[in-house]
Amino acid sequence: MAEIGQRPKKLCFVTIGATASFDSLISACLEPRFLEALAGAGYTHLVIQYGKEGKSLYDRAVSESLRTKELEISVTGFDFNRDGLGQEMRAAKGEARGVEGVVISHAGSGSILDALRIDVPLIVVPNPSLLDNHQVELAEALEEQGYVVHGRLEDLSVAIAQSEELRKRHKQWPPVNSGQHRRARGLAGVMDEEMGFLD
Repeated sequence: MAEIGQRPKKLCFVTIGATASFDSLISACLEPRFLEALAGAGYTHLVIQYGKEGKSLYDRAVSESLRTKELEISVTGFDFNRDGLGQEMRAAKGEARGVEGVVISHAGSGSILDALRIDVPLIVVPNPSLLDNHQVELAEALEEQGYVVHGRLEDLSVAIAQSEELRKRHKQWPPVNSGQHRRARGLAGVMDEEMGFLD
């Protein structure tokens, strides 16, 4: 297998958000089956925003995971970024004519909208530990409309394959009959227009 530096960079960015801990998402993203799915889809980098309380879990899981070295996936993490997560999401989008990655996010509306604006494939994973949790309904509705993949903690490896299909569908978005101004802007342009963020 080629060295990480020699292969085109393909990044998976995982965010748990800024307010609630989501240890089960951090753990799920460091499981061998998920790492194998990433490697199988050509990913070279995994960046995890583990939040205020997730550092010890992240450190322990990374030190126990030998699969990252075997699969040649570079794994890094951080707790919080005061400037937001736009830079990391754009890195997952990839450079012009580069290899595109994916964002895996908790089902917080702010993170979802940020990823949709960048037009990067998005896997939304509801946090089952939250009270009065409406995240499942949000993830299901967005998946039904074709914007995201509804990821499940039990098997995120399936979501990686589904995100590759989502990427192909987004490349065809919007439909040909929707006008030239939309054709050039992709899904992010459609979402901006729907939300009222016009240039």
